[in-house]
Amino acid sequence: MSDTSSTVSASSLPPLATQAERLIELGVHELARLPADDLRTFAENAGRGDGGALLAVHPDRAPASALAPLLRRDGKPGFIVTDMPDVDRFAPCAAEPPDAPLYLIADLDRGDHMANWSPDEALPALTKADRTPLLLTEGIHWVLQQPAALERNRCLMTIGSRLRKANGTLDARTPAIWISNGTGRDGRERRNAPKVGWCWWGNRHTWLGFASATSRRG
Repeated sequence: MSDTSSTVSASSLPPLATQAERLIELGVHELARLPADDLRTFAENAGRGDGGALLAVHPDRAPASALAPLLRRDGKPGFIVTDMPDVDRFAPCAAEPPDAPLYLIADLDRGDHMANWSPDEALPALTKADRTPLLLTEGIHWVLQQPAALERNRCLMTIGSRLRKANGTLDARTPAIWISNGTGRDGRERRNAPKVGWCWWGNRHTWLGFASATSRRG
């Protein structure tokens, strides 16, 4: 189910050692309460056989609210929409990260070929293809390491993260990462900035694909 039309691919991700240094430069290791050398060692050991993989920090260590402002596009920092103050309550659902502070994600796909699908339609198709939807934090990690993964009119949903309400049902909002037009409550100064927001579970959007991978490994 690989998307051959996409302008980005996992093979163009930086080497794991470079990814580790990028996270250290951004201070993600401090957010995660990890020594910088732990990231370097993990990347060095994992890099022997995992070219093209994405290095991720477990969302319990580095939540979306802390990672999103680290995104940059046209010199503008990323932000979270004002009506998503509960962003960190969107937990893994239909996707489970390893029980480890650091892990790898293999064979990323932005899912351009699923643009104009609803999340309700996309999830069973990904499952049938033995792919796992990305978590919101994983999508942010991807754009941190490979900014070209976020293009205007080719952005991504991260439906591996869902919010379960007190009554046990899932919130109809599903998280996504796209580029602000600087309208409404975003503010004109945020035009072209990376944006973490949400869309309804049953809605379709021509400019949103569904980011996925084949596996995660601690």
